[in-house]
Amino acid sequence: MSRRLLTSAVAIAALCLGTATAAHADEPLNYVALGDSYSAASGVQPSDPTAPLLCLRSTRNYPHVLAAATGASLVDVTCGAAETKHFTTSQYPGVPPQVAALHPDTDLVTMTIGGNDSGVFISAILACGSAGILTLGQGSPCKDLYGSSFEDTIRTKTYPALVSALRAVRAKAPGADVAILGYPWILPPAGGCFTKMPIASGDVPYLRSLQTTLNDAVSRAASATGATYVDFGVASEGHDACQATGTRWIEPVLQGTNPVVVHPNALGEANMAARTAAVLGLA
Repeated sequence: MSRRLLTSAVAIAALCLGTATAAHADEPLNYVALGDSYSAASGVQPSDPTAPLLCLRSTRNYPHVLAAATGASLVDVTCGAAETKHFTTSQYPGVPPQVAALHPDTDLVTMTIGGNDSGVFISAILACGSAGILTLGQGSPCKDLYGSSFEDTIRTKTYPALVSALRAVRAKAPGADVAILGYPWILPPAGGCFTKMPIASGDVPYLRSLQTTLNDAVSRAASATGATYVDFGVASEGHDACQATGTRWIEPVLQGTNPVVVHPNALGEANMAARTAAVLGLA
């Protein structure tokens, strides 16, 4: 843990206890938020007026929530649809590579990234949804058609891309604490909710396994590069897109409130911030 992250944690604890804060506790963390639409909270209102229009960034994303809770000085370059390659290359005209926001004095970096690489995860959701509609929610048409192809791509392409992206972050911010978040559960372990998420019942565990593989790739990349992995395997259980409003963290394809479907709502983003703060010792 960096000195300033430790100081911030001590300061927060001291404030909670009503005691004097440590020296330099008034110095805010230099916090840079990177990542994709799960980091940007795409679709959650209000939108960030300082963000590029195509990035669909919200002022209620977990980086803003975390910065408000810790008093950190936030530079938020999260952007919907970002892939690992957009850490080092421009995603849209006029939008710099995300690691350009990092500096040697950066104290904290957070991100969700990898879900858009090779179009695997969103392609799987769309493909399985289409297949589920055709079979009226019966069987496992997506699994039968695609087998292990999605998971194979994550293991062979997404994982090494994640490692490269995290190494690029470390090169630009060598003294920072780097946290990469897993993706909260989108579906329950079994059963599903066809009227909200049109996935055939037999494909619900298939997509759940795919998300497990993605999060495993994120976790292994974190271990390989000295980053902190923020695991949502337990924390987000029971908060998937099939749950009721006020319980779910992820909005469903149908009957939801977020125009950007299958993405975290404000409640999900708040809980992602809380979990990240706890893992980093900021809570």
